Amino acid sequence: MKKKTLTLGLLALLGIFIFTACEKENDEMKMPADMSIAEFASTSADFSILVQALKKANLYDVLDGTGNFTVFAPTNAAFTALFNALGVTGVSDLSADALAPILLYHVLGEEKRSSMLQSGYLRTLSSANNNFLSLGINTSAGVKLNKETSVVSADVVVKNGVIHVIDKVLLPPTVVDHALANSSFSILVQAVVKAGLVETLNGAGPFTIFAPTNTAFEMLFAQLGISGINDLTAQDLTPILLYHVVSGNVKSTDLSAGSVPTLNGNIQIALIPSATINGNSNIVATDVQGINGIIHVIDKVLIP
Repeated sequence: MKKKTLTLGLLALLGIFIFTACEKENDEMKMPADMSIAEFASTSADFSILVQALKKANLYDVLDGTGNFTVFAPTNAAFTALFNALGVTGVSDLSADALAPILLYHVLGEEKRSSMLQSGYLRTLSSANNNFLSLGINTSAGVKLNKETSVVSADVVVKNGVIHVIDKVLLPPTVVDHALANSSFSILVQAVVKAGLVETLNGAGPFTIFAPTNTAFEMLFAQLGISGINDLTAQDLTPILLYHVVSGNVKSTDLSAGSVPTLNGNIQIALIPSATINGNSNIVATDVQGINGIIHVIDKVLIP
């Protein structure tokens, strides 16, 4: 009887040991789907700087909480490259106020898996002057963000969203940065550079830019009988470009019909049956938001 009791006791003890060991193993093998974005980042040595930054900016708990987020997560190497460019040693040299808008520029307030990403613009959770900043997406060859940053690993699905790993830290863009990152505006960028307006349009603003596409400029060149920007002087370009700039951050929902002053005279805006300027230039895309203003895309160059 004593032998039987001893055997049962040993079996019970063994059972407890096995249960405890299995429980510990399950904890160690916790899957991404069971973790928050913040928890998953904390388990990866490659995101240790991101986690430091989130904690310093008081954003760790946000990404550890409920919601459906998309996070474009920079690696440690990406952060190190940024620190080198800024001439700082690390997160300790940056304030919470400096880090927060940068980190939020990597976060969408909705879940976007790679199959849902399309070329265009998405709204981030980073804001300037109470306006959420736009993030440029190009999916023609892989996934590029604002032209320079690549998604190197996609679709880490966690319980409060999805993580895409990126190779470069994204910085909140000005309207000039947005133009530089969009190949459809390469002629506009050439014109702004030649006219010496880069510094002006990179300033505090805010500005509203009605931005002609390359096709719009090519139509103008054909009309003028010239081959391109090289045939125009800075003096030719400056009044034309300023005619596309309105003072203030005017979102598409705030556009009103009628005469609107630009930095070089008035334009005429109509909203019905569709949004046009001066009766012949269509507003074909709207609300590309930067830290110092907003861009609306037009299909014909405006001439003062």
